[in-house]
Amino acid sequence: MKPARPLAGRRVVVTRASEQAGDLVQRLQVLGAKPIEVPTIAIVDAADGGDALRDAVRGAPDWIVVTSANGAERVLDALTAEQRTTARIAVVGPMTASVLERAGVTPALIPPAFVAESLVDAFPSGPGSVVVAQGDRARSVVTDGLRAKGWDVAAVEAYRTVTVTPPPAVVAAAREGDAILFTSASTVTEYVSAAGSDAVPPVVVCIGPITAAAAVDAGLHVAAVPDEHTIPAMLAALVEVLGS
Repeated sequence: MKPARPLAGRRVVVTRASEQAGDLVQRLQVLGAKPIEVPTIAIVDAADGGDALRDAVRGAPDWIVVTSANGAERVLDALTAEQRTTARIAVVGPMTASVLERAGVTPALIPPAFVAESLVDAFPSGPGSVVVAQGDRARSVVTDGLRAKGWDVAAVEAYRTVTVTPPPAVVAAAREGDAILFTSASTVTEYVSAAGSDAVPPVVVCIGPITAAAAVDAGLHVAAVPDEHTIPAMLAALVEVLGS
């Protein structure tokens, strides 16, 4: 028996950076959807090539905090072989954790809700030193929250998010889509800026509340936000909305 394909023939716009979209595209195809890739951002290394992150991580902080999969990849590059077994690393959620775990590094802390605010709530009180590896557009929730809990926090740029302008033909294809998936606030703002709100398909699904808030601020109606802020949960929400 062939597996169920609940999104058969549905055109779904994917706004993730090209280097990150592969898994999401494959999952959509398994569900029968026709993905339309419209990347409006790209993830690139920090301006200093990662020197500041490497120095900060190898300074033996009490904790390393990673707020995204992009940051996790670069933290792995910065860790020494010994630190991969000894460093205490806190992550914002399972997608970030999975990057570390595939490399044999086990996070010491994953909050119950996969947002920055929950990570701060779950984090122990200081004193001590914390390195926060984050993107250049990161919110200050983690750094401010940990400082308020008594930690000496070094916020280090691990990567940058840059704008990519999609070709007009790709935007035209997206305009005919049935749904669009947003996986970060930056994908929302950059997509609307580059393509226009008229190129947003009728069904908008966001991976989490921060992304959804950016969509609402951009004047979009959000059809669904999963309780668990992961790719599988977002796809399950998409299936539920399109199947209703």
